[in-house]
Amino acid sequence: MPTVSVGRDRLFEALGCSYTYEEFDELCFKFGIELEEATTEKAMQRKEKHLEEEAMEDDGEIIYKIEVPANRYDLLCLEGLAQALRIFGGLDPIPTYKVANIGKESMLEMHVGKETSKIRPYVVCAVLRGVTFDEARYNSFIDLQDKLHQNICRRRTLVAIGTHDLDTIEGPFTYEALPPSEINFVPLKQTRNFRADELMEFYKSDLKLKKFLHIIENSPVYPVIYDCKRTVLSLPPIINGAHSAITLKTKNVFIECTATDLTKANVVLNTMVTMFSVYCERKFEVEPVKVTYPDGKSFLYPDLSIYNMNVPLSYITGIIGVQLPENEVASLLHKMQLRAVESVSENAEVKFVVSVPPTRSDVLHPCDVAEDVAIAYGYNEIPKRRPASLKPLPLSQFSDLIRSEIAMAGYIEVLTWILCSKKEISSMLNCEEDKSAVIIADSRTSEFEVVRTNLMPGLLRTVGHNKDHPKPMKIFEVGDVVLLDGTKDVGAVNRRHLAALYCGANSGFELIHGLVDRIMEATGTSFVSPGDCEGYYIERSEEPAFLQGRQAKIVYKGNQIGTFGIVHPKVLKEFDIPDPCSFVELDMQSFL
Repeated sequence: MPTVSVGRDRLFEALGCSYTYEEFDELCFKFGIELEEATTEKAMQRKEKHLEEEAMEDDGEIIYKIEVPANRYDLLCLEGLAQALRIFGGLDPIPTYKVANIGKESMLEMHVGKETSKIRPYVVCAVLRGVTFDEARYNSFIDLQDKLHQNICRRRTLVAIGTHDLDTIEGPFTYEALPPSEINFVPLKQTRNFRADELMEFYKSDLKLKKFLHIIENSPVYPVIYDCKRTVLSLPPIINGAHSAITLKTKNVFIECTATDLTKANVVLNTMVTMFSVYCERKFEVEPVKVTYPDGKSFLYPDLSIYNMNVPLSYITGIIGVQLPENEVASLLHKMQLRAVESVSENAEVKFVVSVPPTRSDVLHPCDVAEDVAIAYGYNEIPKRRPASLKPLPLSQFSDLIRSEIAMAGYIEVLTWILCSKKEISSMLNCEEDKSAVIIADSRTSEFEVVRTNLMPGLLRTVGHNKDHPKPMKIFEVGDVVLLDGTKDVGAVNRRHLAALYCGANSGFELIHGLVDRIMEATGTSFVSPGDCEGYYIERSEEPAFLQGRQAKIVYKGNQIGTFGIVHPKVLKEFDIPDPCSFVELDMQSFL
């Protein structure tokens, strides 16, 4: 979860109250966030440099590091954090955010070029008028952008934020996509003019910006925003122009968010303007911008409208497990910045019309409302009770019984990755590529390319990584494999498998055969003659992962459910295992 660093004294000043560390830790817990630690700027720098010097008295202001939920974007800055805690404590009312009512002739416009559809098709904008910055507010403003870029913006791939001093530029603005050779401007914190393709090369040595170059560098066109005088405002998602850089003296801020996801762009823009409209001359008021797309359709941003949701009282109390009166539920929701008006349906059911403000983009479903009521009520105040008895699924019961039987036979259970590489289920097992494997799209690493179709690679990998462990090594796993299945609505099916491996100098066919007999005995299955469908028997098999003549397939009620035998030396070499191994794997769902 994201961690927000705020100055303790400034936070307490915003809250209008001072706390001891323990008192503030308790307040954070009640609100559903966590005070991680108290530190200082110099202490944080020493930690980053791995220095061990002791803290000094003149280390500076105390910094509180607070962990907040990943979906609470309104808590990523001091302004939002202080406002939420003040409302939670009953010190402030819920603010009403509004879009300024200005005439069309004075409204700023953004015109979108059709070429932008090739790279970043959306843009949303807004203006904060009459902002008063000081150094702390300015730093918080910049820090919130960075937090959003790392979080909801997914490192600028989905949304990129640009902020500009409106008094240095002039509308109407245009959002275009041009060949890099046609874009020239002086980027932020630089003094000379760069062509866009030159800028890409220049920033490859920049520790911060080089992480974002891949988003557009291979595109034939780059997104760019101009004002009416063709002054470059920004080259999203890389860098803003130096001409429109905001400073402590900036009074009017123009905010633009270019995006590949319009919903997230709106959330980001709303978060920026609602958090810092508190410093505007007209508090909580934001000036809109008209955005016109190539097809002629126009939209006004930001959209600060309130979303209403109907939530039954019985739904809330049912989830929490506490019967609460209507007025208390409404009061608890108010503490979490949600206005609630009681209503009664035709069947006399009590409901709440819950008004969700633009700051609470995380509230998407009645269960989110119920969660907020539980937080405000206090999780520790909810009476403990034994849940209703639930009968486990037959497969889960059977899996637990088998685990116990194998553990009593001296085997240790392991848990391995459900994802593996393609070669681990093919060439490393001395066999051809498995056509039944589910392939992971856009895998970030070759180690996790497919979903496993058997448990053998995981157990062999475990032994290979622990080959210095005393022998014999006896391990097992009960877990799911995934196979392609065109008859299923998702195109694949999960199957519960059991696998066990014996590794040691004396590992022989008879050892793993004995475990197979014990498993079948535990299931109440008798050994029968080949061809008899009333029990199980074994037959010679030809699996390439096992040694020829030292392997067999398990046939249960006429169907093959597994294979066991001595692992082939080629397979052991692939997994860097020096000792012989015997192995069994079977499909547990065949018994149900």
